[in-house]
Amino acid sequence: MPSGSPLAFLHPNHEFERTMTNAFTPIEFQRPTILEFGNGTIGAAARFAERIGARRPLVISDPFNARRVDMLALPGAVKVFGEVKPEPDLPNLEKAVAMAKDVKPDLVVGFGGGSAMDLAKLVAVMCTSDVPFADIVGPEKVAGRSVALMQIPTTSGTGSEAGTRALVTDPVSQNKQAVQSRFMLADIAIVDPDLTMTVPKEVTAATGVDALAHCVEAYTSRKAHPTIDLYALEGARLVGRYLERAVADGGDREARAGLALASLYGGYCLGPVNTTAGHAVAYPLGTRHHVAHGLACAVIFPHTLAFNMPAVEAKTIAVLQALGLPEKGDPKLAFDATYGFCKNLGIEMRLSALGVPRDDLGVMADEAHAIRRLLDNNPRDLGRDAILNMYEIAF
Repeated sequence: MPSGSPLAFLHPNHEFERTMTNAFTPIEFQRPTILEFGNGTIGAAARFAERIGARRPLVISDPFNARRVDMLALPGAVKVFGEVKPEPDLPNLEKAVAMAKDVKPDLVVGFGGGSAMDLAKLVAVMCTSDVPFADIVGPEKVAGRSVALMQIPTTSGTGSEAGTRALVTDPVSQNKQAVQSRFMLADIAIVDPDLTMTVPKEVTAATGVDALAHCVEAYTSRKAHPTIDLYALEGARLVGRYLERAVADGGDREARAGLALASLYGGYCLGPVNTTAGHAVAYPLGTRHHVAHGLACAVIFPHTLAFNMPAVEAKTIAVLQALGLPEKGDPKLAFDATYGFCKNLGIEMRLSALGVPRDDLGVMADEAHAIRRLLDNNPRDLGRDAILNMYEIAF
């Protein structure tokens, strides 16, 4: 192609060329019907509940947020399931569903982090049917939903309020089971950054990197799409700008709002594109050793980012720029920069210090390598031995 051609500029950068080709790939966007975002928007919870005539709201929450359900000012006979675990398993879900069948709610509210919102999605679709959980695992196997669903995040990380997926650990196989359904999309999501002010700094740091991982993995995925790249890159930029500030001062309202938006954008990335190797490699840390999901993703983040860099160099450099890190096309330097970014937030980056035994690394590598729904979309093929190598370096 002659250099004077109007399309010549496309060709030196094959990354850009590939992504624009992806613009021809059909993509479906699903968003909560109503999104209320901003400081003080919590008042929308009562207004929505009144508008739909809710009389039997059921709030699905963790023990901390269960103690502050009154701030939602919900009408009627409010019931609370306040026993959501950090990495919810099948018995935890079954307990919540049993309570819901007893209460017969007309509105289910997820109030907490990603775990509470994930369980709320499942409770909303399971409380009016006798279909076993195993029958709805996978994409679009849920028949419908007849109760209203409201999602209110109190952390900035998962973006679960914006999506159609829920993850629950099977205690027998120790694997995360994913349910995806359009019927699990919230009727209203209320993102009030003021609710995140109480989050401790170590949780703020880890969940912030989880939000970053959602954005970066979607941005560099084989399924990456220009309609999502917009949210992914802006989400990374918001984390780069605000995460350190929010960790340093939990009461920084601007920083909290910036992170809440980054988390929401990360949630937008999950639906149509989803995550890749970072989450696959992080999952066994949570399912086998109860490392909190955000922390697991943070520990793994620099490893998979550097590994993937040769396949998506231009996009990785764009991520480094978004985070305010040196923009060098060298995987080793990219690793050092992002590892330092996480470590400077106070995140413990060594598996040995997180209670992961060295003799389990091989089994973890086997399990991570089997998560094909994520690994098949990684921009670079990641073998079992390469995963084990990541664990060993992280150890």
